[in-house]
Amino acid sequence: MNRILVTGGGGFLGSRLAERLREDGHEVTAARRRDYDLTTMEGTRRLFDDAQPELVYHLAAEVGGIGANRANPGRYWFANLMMGAHVLEQARLNETPKLVIAGTVCAYPKFTPVPFHESELWNGYPEETNAPYGVAKKAVLVGAQAYREQYGTNAIFLLPTNLYGPGDNFDPETSHVIPALIRKMIESPDEVVLWGDGSPTREYLYVDDCVEGLRSAAERYDGPEPVNLGTGVETSIRETAELVAEAVGFAGRIVWDTSMPNGQPRRSLDASRARELFGWSASTTLRDGMAQTVAWYREHSPAAV
Repeated sequence: MNRILVTGGGGFLGSRLAERLREDGHEVTAARRRDYDLTTMEGTRRLFDDAQPELVYHLAAEVGGIGANRANPGRYWFANLMMGAHVLEQARLNETPKLVIAGTVCAYPKFTPVPFHESELWNGYPEETNAPYGVAKKAVLVGAQAYREQYGTNAIFLLPTNLYGPGDNFDPETSHVIPALIRKMIESPDEVVLWGDGSPTREYLYVDDCVEGLRSAAERYDGPEPVNLGTGVETSIRETAELVAEAVGFAGRIVWDTSMPNGQPRRSLDASRARELFGWSASTTLRDGMAQTVAWYREHSPAAV
């Protein structure tokens, strides 16, 4: 049994990871923002003092979809940069044996050859709407590599693609594409208006597959290089909308508002490094994962009844 700290432990990914770790018999501290403000060094120090972790998963982030990113560029840059820096510093001061940091696919340049390979991470500037968030996360990668070099901190950095699944954030102001589509199509069965023209592509990773990726990396990977976590399957927003419509039984009209931004043109990851370095690959198809997500939302949301 290990003492494990999960920052962002009340969030979508963090709560699923904490649950899985407890099933394995570990003592888990699932840190939440209301209890520890990781944008301050004092809040982060207090968390490490309380948890005394032997392993840390740093999943805490402030993030949202295109609209939320456009509304909060300064906040997202500051919060994600500070949280990462403070967790790294406390891991160093506490001589924490292992730190697993979750980065973001938003760190990749706007125009990256598909599928995205980790070697392309610095070959351009991120898509403008999520650049402050993506750049902050990339700075944390630099910090992790610098701390490894100077202090011997065993910090690894993973780049998950777009997550979805049961327990996702369905808030219309901050949700990502799949939960946003599910809620829109259930609440407005006659017509939904979607941003852009539907041509951009995304890659979606089922939350429990990501949990297994994090666990596998913690157990088997100790290198300085960032590692993608993804499926390698590229799906257009238009195709995504059609899949969600099928999953929820939506028979209404889909209207594309081309006056709104598309976001990054294409997004799909090369996940070969994860397979090679720690034997992980995703196992849940988008159709199966979508069905489980819709079922969860119908069960837990009053609006879906």
